[in-house]
Amino acid sequence: MKNSMSMVLALAMMMPAGAQQAPPAAARPQTASTGTPTFKANANLVILDVTAKDKGGLTVEGLKADDFTVLEDGKPQKISVFEFQKISSTPEPPKEIKLEDQFELPPAAKTDITSATPGEIQYHDKRLMVFFFDFSSMQIPDQLRAQDGALEYLKSHITKDDVVAVLFYASTIQVLSDFTADRDVLTHVIKTLPIGEASELAALADTGDDNGEDTQAAFVADETEFNIFATDKKLAAIEQASKMLASFPEKKALVYFSGGVSRSGLDNEAQLQATINAATKANLAIYSIDTRGLTADPPGGGASKGGSRGAGIFNGSVLNSQRSAQLNSQDTLYTLAAETGGKSFFDSNDIALGIAKTQEAMSSYYLLGYYSTNSAADGKFRKISVKLNNKLVTKLEHREGYYADKVWGKLNAQDKEQQLKEALSAGDPATDLPLALQIDYFRVSPTAYLVPVSIRIPGSVVALAGKGGASVTQFDFAGQIQDERRAVVGNVRDNIQVNLDQGKAATAGRKSFQYDAGFTLEPGKYRMKFVVRENITGKMGTFETRFTVPDLSADTSGLKMSTVIWSSQREPVVAAVGGAEKFTRKAIRANPLIVGDQKVIPNITRVFRRSQNLYVNFDVYDAQPDPADSKQRRVKVSMSLFNKNAVKTFEVGPIDATQLVATRPEAVPVQVQIPLKDITRGEYICQINVVDEVGRKFAFTRAPIIVQ
Repeated sequence: MKNSMSMVLALAMMMPAGAQQAPPAAARPQTASTGTPTFKANANLVILDVTAKDKGGLTVEGLKADDFTVLEDGKPQKISVFEFQKISSTPEPPKEIKLEDQFELPPAAKTDITSATPGEIQYHDKRLMVFFFDFSSMQIPDQLRAQDGALEYLKSHITKDDVVAVLFYASTIQVLSDFTADRDVLTHVIKTLPIGEASELAALADTGDDNGEDTQAAFVADETEFNIFATDKKLAAIEQASKMLASFPEKKALVYFSGGVSRSGLDNEAQLQATINAATKANLAIYSIDTRGLTADPPGGGASKGGSRGAGIFNGSVLNSQRSAQLNSQDTLYTLAAETGGKSFFDSNDIALGIAKTQEAMSSYYLLGYYSTNSAADGKFRKISVKLNNKLVTKLEHREGYYADKVWGKLNAQDKEQQLKEALSAGDPATDLPLALQIDYFRVSPTAYLVPVSIRIPGSVVALAGKGGASVTQFDFAGQIQDERRAVVGNVRDNIQVNLDQGKAATAGRKSFQYDAGFTLEPGKYRMKFVVRENITGKMGTFETRFTVPDLSADTSGLKMSTVIWSSQREPVVAAVGGAEKFTRKAIRANPLIVGDQKVIPNITRVFRRSQNLYVNFDVYDAQPDPADSKQRRVKVSMSLFNKNAVKTFEVGPIDATQLVATRPEAVPVQVQIPLKDITRGEYICQINVVDEVGRKFAFTRAPIIVQ
């Protein structure tokens, strides 16, 4: 396995990178726990909600702390906090409204969620529910359905013990109401939801399959790459909500109204796991409701879409694709619910019933608290088991455990290295440092493929330290690739220091750092995990995903191509490999991302500025020889831009690509450069048409881009 790496500052000149190790941060003193049986802000305090049921499924009341035994990793723990939460399930009758009351507005809702004292029980014998409206995943009809369902619940199902908070997400999370039992306040908040906001985001992530809608103007764009980041933001918003609610020790239910969460393409599984872990640690169960309700699309789609093309509508593949897309969008909703102790509600138009089922699941329970005897801040999983000392109860429900906190300041240089190794196998991924990752592939031999990996880190979250009149930041990178048998087939480990002068440091927050690595792999399915640590503050980020390297040597009816590299930046090769493993001359000639003495820097987010050039690079494989010259190929390439209205606004080509590259077998390299100064700002679908005139084969590649 051969790897190569570089560190760049996007949209700026390359920063020289050194391979120095930053000195370890000084350890912070640890505050000792008093061990008193009261709630307080202490990392060792663990709160459990335990539901005890008899053989008939009824909640057992009257138990005392002495009736329970709590074990953490097999070691007994002293129960310091104990309380029984008795919750009613009888709906409260609607409030009588007098004529004069109809002209009075309810009091304004409190728009922040805070606990008077972190860890203190504020709501005794109350059912805590959080309505989380994710409008970025819902079309307007779905938003209306969610609103109607919530209003119906407030009208007919709410009980005297229910306290409800309302959260809203479009692009950022907002608190519309703190926990309250005031039905009028909640009704007013729900009625004033901004219907229509962010509904356009719900249309992203079209799969772009060959049997898609025929628009008669342009091929349907595969917008998966845009949705990758939208999906991670949705999950990060739920994680943020979990941390916001963690100060409440009571059992809580988050009712997640969503139109489905599509996870296709290069998904960051680490963000999903981090969200689940945060909710579990906060005693928060997620109840997912698919607001699309019961759908019954006819084969080929409804009247709102154009007809399907090809034979798929006759052999059933279109219907299977439609159903598969629906199920895929529900997978994440199901996972969030199942892994946090909640439930998911799909294929039902009665949204209020789904909320009522959530209410029903939140029955009376016991609240247990103990101070863990294991004070190590190592981030490891602690398994919890609760037993009843008598035999009256046949079933106890509680969370299985939690991940301990991780403290950066307590690690020396050796521990920091060990931390990276553990992070690669940890079940609780760190997500303090947001990452975007892109994986590509190029065939470099009949059985081997170069797999370039690019990681982008936003400069706004990177801390800079002053050093000799300049600014310095330092990164540690650790990556691992496993095959289907979980065997490690690739590793990368690097430490890079970036020095910025005053001018570049001032603009670093508006730019991005990008790290590139490369692996040589055989065709197959793989899992990749990358961990990045910024050593000034110790923040870490994790990206985990599955990917496939296709076997392009197999016979196919279409034209074979590598992935398409979209770029707005090229850097000198000498600068691009500074501080990383040096390229040999042979490696430079074989690397498809090196054109002449310039290295192509992939644009992961596909956001371009009009002052830049758009660079497009890819390989075409196994094109038929030109009858007039067997060393030549006759490949035609054209590229078009379509705006939101599917109107072609720009076209270049056809461009002739005829030369084979000597360092890659049967590969015709294609390089296109387009100045963007004459392109109007906006969102576009870029379509590349590739035709092998001799072999009579073709390929079409589409991707969304943004021009600013």
